[in-house]
Amino acid sequence: MGLINVNSFVAGQWLPADESGRGIANAVTGDPLGLAGRAQLDTRALLDHARLKGGPALRSMTFHERAKMLKALALELSKYKDELYRLSHTTGATTPDAMIDVDGGITTMLVYASKGRREMPDGHVYIDGDTEMLSRGGTFAGQHVATPLMGVAVHINAFNFPVWGMLEKLSPALLAGMPAIVKPATATCHVTEQCFRRMIASGLLPEGAVQLVTGGLGDLLDRLDYQDVVGFTGSAATALKLRSNPHLIGNSVRFVAEQDSLNASVLGPDATPDSPEFDILVKEAVREITAKAGQKCTAIRRIIVPQSLLGPVGDAIAERLSKVRIGDPSLETTRMGALASPEQKADVLDKAGRIASECRVFTGGPDSFEVDGADKDRGAFLPPMLFACDDPDDATIVHSAEAFGPVSTLMPYRNLDHAAQLMNRGRGSLVASVITHDPEVARTLVLEAGAAHGRIYINNRDSAKEATGHGSPLPHMIHGGPGRAGGGEELGGIRGVLHYMQRTAIQGSPDILSAITGTWIRGAAKPKSAVHPFTRSFDELSIGDTIEAGPRTVTLEDIEHFAHFTGDTFYAHMDDEAARANPFFPGRVAHGYLLLSFAAGLFVEPSPGPVLANTGLDGLRFMKPVSPDDAISVALTVKRKTRRTDDYGEVRWHVAVRNQDGEDVAQYELHTMNGYAA
Repeated sequence: MGLINVNSFVAGQWLPADESGRGIANAVTGDPLGLAGRAQLDTRALLDHARLKGGPALRSMTFHERAKMLKALALELSKYKDELYRLSHTTGATTPDAMIDVDGGITTMLVYASKGRREMPDGHVYIDGDTEMLSRGGTFAGQHVATPLMGVAVHINAFNFPVWGMLEKLSPALLAGMPAIVKPATATCHVTEQCFRRMIASGLLPEGAVQLVTGGLGDLLDRLDYQDVVGFTGSAATALKLRSNPHLIGNSVRFVAEQDSLNASVLGPDATPDSPEFDILVKEAVREITAKAGQKCTAIRRIIVPQSLLGPVGDAIAERLSKVRIGDPSLETTRMGALASPEQKADVLDKAGRIASECRVFTGGPDSFEVDGADKDRGAFLPPMLFACDDPDDATIVHSAEAFGPVSTLMPYRNLDHAAQLMNRGRGSLVASVITHDPEVARTLVLEAGAAHGRIYINNRDSAKEATGHGSPLPHMIHGGPGRAGGGEELGGIRGVLHYMQRTAIQGSPDILSAITGTWIRGAAKPKSAVHPFTRSFDELSIGDTIEAGPRTVTLEDIEHFAHFTGDTFYAHMDDEAARANPFFPGRVAHGYLLLSFAAGLFVEPSPGPVLANTGLDGLRFMKPVSPDDAISVALTVKRKTRRTDDYGEVRWHVAVRNQDGEDVAQYELHTMNGYAA
């Protein structure tokens, strides 16, 4: 492979590295690989292009349009997995390592695309929580909403995941409607650039939605303001330096950090050497030590086991590690490749030496290994290293220094309180795992250690076949953690999207709130039409369209027939004296589900039409009992509309069932799928 010139993409133009660019080395051979970065970076052009082009273009799209864009982009990138795997070999990653990075990033984008369609409206305003009625008469209300910030997201990514690290930040930012500037770590930025090129070439992104800076950021951070967001992944030292930037502090720039983390895995006291849980812990530990050569922010750094099992666990892990073949990552036989750079290798050796000053080497001295297909002295290779800390209470380095490579430390605990104390000695982590088959062990450790960890992964014989693994962040769940882990939550479903939006409390009349949110709010206008809503297509329906029907008298015969027909002979429906003894009922009352059935009978249009299916209901509440000879009526109101496919959309209806006195006896939200206009 010849020397690579890693370009930046600024204001719609590809700009090559110049002679001042930073050098990149092949992690396997140690040979120069290329240059990245430029002496001059027009940061004003970067920001103007994002704020004036990318931002308005993204914000003009609905959440669903952005979600469709993400899905199309992920499917496009899927075509180029193999070329990204091959290029990743130069970073020391095996093909399985590269799959974690590339496939993980693409999957994250697909998950956000799906969640955007399912959990966000087909509009421009995200509704956060329920409406708050702020007046007795219902004419003044409040609603929390979120709208996209009007600045730019600056993503400063780590070297270990050049694809996933980019896509896991871009996905929620673009779904929120915020343009991004991607700054990858130099050591692996050539992989990021190749993926980025495929995104730009796809033509799926609006102009200015994404830009790429390889090398240094220049004075970019000093030009940000309160509408901008900085998302950082890397070391705690670098995070502190960036977070302390006086300009960022003075301008209240949002800063989301995910930084180094001394994650722990705990084997429960219920485990024995012949139990499935013992084997699960050993497998998880070996995988986390060797995957990506241990260069994962979620890797297991401390293995906390019952005192009596320190030796057996260590022996079992050591045996498995001895079978790990280290070598050129392009070889099919290689299980663990090189670290990302010579600098990274030197840093890991330094940290491992510090850990060795208070721990003993269990297996894996830095010189006791062979490398297949490469020169171990020229490449950034290290063996898996397992230490044992016999006195973890007096140790300090093992709880504070992270060797970001194939390094982990065993330590014993006396009881569960002690195990939790050791877990928490890391002062905040991204993830801890608990391997136990005892629910009380799991509950105790969650209560005692939950406050110090962003995620607690619990595995045992029941879940092992389908569990995703200690070190696998999932876009559905929080990826982040307290304390030294940075305090951020850059993933976590829609929580991650809200990092790029402003939550605002809007207050006004129900009509005003309905107009802003695109959702009917109780008390807003309800235009009535002589045409039944069920005869109108999705496109013909308007928010607030209402049908009122009834009344229908509920007789004692109706109640008894329903009871015997369904088998629901609960005493409140059948025994007047017993019902009166209940504080909720005045005597015999109608079944709640009888009321729903009667309500449907009042509002349903039986003829074939645009309504294709009733797919369920949400938020059902029975508010007041209905006695024999009460008369009920129903009001059905279009609450929200969402396009789902090219053939139909979802309509959510607010349903209010009332008695003869106009009092609500039941409320719920009905969902139907409606066809579009022919």
